Amino acid sequence: MSTAAPVDGERPSGPRSRKGALTRARLLDAAKEVFERDGYLEARVTDIAERAGVSHGSFYHYFESKEEIFREVAEVQQERLSARSVADSGLLDTLSHAPMRHRIRESSRAYLEGYRDEARIMGVIEQVSRYDDEVSAARFARETHYTRQTEVAIERLQQQGLADPDLDPALAASALSAMVTRFAEMWFVQHHFDCEFEAGVDQITALCMNALQLRDKPRGTGRPGAP
Repeated sequence: MSTAAPVDGERPSGPRSRKGALTRARLLDAAKEVFERDGYLEARVTDIAERAGVSHGSFYHYFESKEEIFREVAEVQQERLSARSVADSGLLDTLSHAPMRHRIRESSRAYLEGYRDEARIMGVIEQVSRYDDEVSAARFARETHYTRQTEVAIERLQQQGLADPDLDPALAASALSAMVTRFAEMWFVQHHFDCEFEAGVDQITALCMNALQLRDKPRGTGRPGAP
């Protein structure tokens, strides 16, 4: 590992100048591309620096190692993917009047689209998380954060009479999150099966609707005699 000294106080707190921030961002983008192309074990700092347009030594002004930059790439990717699915779902919007199936479908679509578009780097992250404790812990923390938001959404739906009141919100949120995440990995990374994208979205939507017994109107409302 290089022992190059930090420049202009940029480490360990990160680049303070606009130029330094842009260089660091270029390195992260370059690292993502190299990890996608070569995988984690074969990726080299030299290749990352070259793709970013900086010298090999300059890399160490921003990151201490290949391990460190990969962990940040993984964290950024996981944040984008999880945030997108929650933000686009409408489940957390208390003022939303969209039909429940539409809201679940938009959440599923957002997550699956994001995973599909970033399948190469997600595959590398999946592999590394199995033996890198820091990557695994960061990933777990991020997933836990957004699973908790799903839990809150399920609790709210139960209070509104729109979801099965007998479900444990925490367990249901964890189970559904695991199902969707594993489904995406098997589909886009491992290629265990193939189907039209809309068909996959429809299946996940139906499974979530059925698992939570979601309704568009509270029980006891609607047509006469409705349960």
